[in-house]
Amino acid sequence: MVKVFMLIVLMFFTLFAFGQTFEYVGVDKCKTCHRKADDGEQFPLWEKSNHANAFETLKSEASAKIAKEKGLTVPAYEAPECLECHTTGFGEGGYEVKDDAFWNPADDDKDGASAVKRMAGLQAIGCESCHGPGSDYRKKKVMQSREESIKNGMNDILVSNGTAEKLCKTCHNEKSPTYKEFNFEEMWQKIAHPIPAGTEG
Repeated sequence: MVKVFMLIVLMFFTLFAFGQTFEYVGVDKCKTCHRKADDGEQFPLWEKSNHANAFETLKSEASAKIAKEKGLTVPAYEAPECLECHTTGFGEGGYEVKDDAFWNPADDDKDGASAVKRMAGLQAIGCESCHGPGSDYRKKKVMQSREESIKNGMNDILVSNGTAEKLCKTCHNEKSPTYKEFNFEEMWQKIAHPIPAGTEG
């Protein structure tokens, strides 16, 4: 019995110390604290960006034509080759292609409705596409410290050291069928969403 107990304790410690996983929560969880002018209006800025409509572009005639030319066997909005850069966390526990039953839960299915809301919040290049899965760092107490946020799953990216540009180029590259030369400095100005001076998190 003691051996079993010790094994359980060891497994729990191992999971906590080495197997901690963070989950994608969707943009609705981010906008709660990132929509007001005093906080920088990051969500409204994102909402006006092309990133916010990245998934919807996959439903266009132009995308259907590209999918056909590429020999894809499913529409662009279901193709992994497209979804990895047009959604948040595809293939990494984020956005997933779901059937009609998922998208239409019963009226009394609160868990189903919650799952739909989360998944819809991942249908774009959302906050977590760059900042990482927010399940643990999204808490206001954690977000008050960059260091704590990083410990809790936020990606350690900065414009100043080139990590932001490198992250952008994981999608903005020649692999994209609509690729044009990517000028990071110019493009960054279109999506810049700084935290106002004197505020944290």
